[in-house]
Amino acid sequence: MSQPILALSRCLSHGRAPQAQLRASLEVTRQQATQAECQLLELQKQSSQIQRAALTLACLGTAQDPGHPEAPSVPMQSSACTLASSVSSKFSSLLQALEMQNTVALRSIEAAKTQVLAQAQDEEQRLRGHLEALAHHGCRIQELLEQGDVQAFLQESQLLQPPGPLGPLTPLQWDEDQQLGDLKELLSRLCGLLLENGGHPRAPAKPVDLGPTDYRNLTFDPVSANRHFYLSRQDQQVKHCRQSRGPAGPGSFELWQVQCVQSFQAGRHYWEVHVSDHSVTLGVSYPQLPRCRLGPHTDNIGRGPCSWGLCVQEDGLQAWHNGEAQRLPGVSGRLLGMDLDVASGCLTFYSLEPQTQPLHTFHALFTQPLIPVFWLLEGRTLTLCHQQGAVFPPGPQEDVSVLS
Repeated sequence: MSQPILALSRCLSHGRAPQAQLRASLEVTRQQATQAECQLLELQKQSSQIQRAALTLACLGTAQDPGHPEAPSVPMQSSACTLASSVSSKFSSLLQALEMQNTVALRSIEAAKTQVLAQAQDEEQRLRGHLEALAHHGCRIQELLEQGDVQAFLQESQLLQPPGPLGPLTPLQWDEDQQLGDLKELLSRLCGLLLENGGHPRAPAKPVDLGPTDYRNLTFDPVSANRHFYLSRQDQQVKHCRQSRGPAGPGSFELWQVQCVQSFQAGRHYWEVHVSDHSVTLGVSYPQLPRCRLGPHTDNIGRGPCSWGLCVQEDGLQAWHNGEAQRLPGVSGRLLGMDLDVASGCLTFYSLEPQTQPLHTFHALFTQPLIPVFWLLEGRTLTLCHQQGAVFPPGPQEDVSVLS
């Protein structure tokens, strides 16, 4: 065999191994590109969620201004006029203080939103830069694989360096509770003081008179149901039985709880439930309500800041929120109503038997979708009452603004 042929044979023999390595490197590059694109989509999703959350928080602070009471134009000569002037002046001062708090809160939310979106933009630029580097590296590998000059291929393939590792996606620092600070508690107390004694101006004397416009027909979410819960009547009734249905599925409550399919982010909504006996808890929660037991309690409705609940016991009632319980006077009947006004931050529980009476009203600043959730002791049955002509509200993945 001639010397040129032997040299070419050796070059080809030496070139097969780098080709295989480059093809493997090309596959790794493609995988990293896919990973970077997934992280970019996740980052864009987080940014969109934060923008919507910031808009929601801002809208909560821009309610219609009731206006300042005008000073009387007639000279005040009687003690009644003097008293009216004093009261008017005090309310004007209170309104100014509220407006100042509103301005400060909105500025804080806007600054936090700007900061976190700047972080998202930096992260997006990092991911796009990595994607460009991966694309360039992939093209260079492809060019080398198509290289006809074996010696040049060997030399250039040794100099080719892949981009560095991608690294994890940096979580965006957005915390609604941190943005609100003490404002949430302040507004809850103010609403309680102003609305509790006189009653909510929009609360009906009889919640059953709301009619089909605000009445909601709800259904239980089978995925969330505890493994001892049995659903029936087209997911409108749940019973707690001693015997388990089987292993717990993903998304099901470890606690004896079940939630509804529907959620509410705006508008006013009323629904009714019938309970077979005492030892049940009904309430609403944000979507992140934990599925597992976090403490000594048998349920977690109202045990943290993201849920509100009414516990119906044999000897009375307890209203729970943020781990604090308020014992309520009297007992309830078996038919109960819940009236949720998201915009005004009011959640009212009613007993409808033997007569309609309000049991308790929570005043809160709702910033996320609210899902009806229930806890049942063993042997208890709870039924979601349906009213003819009422509508099924959208589920948590749908647009709930149409109900406002």
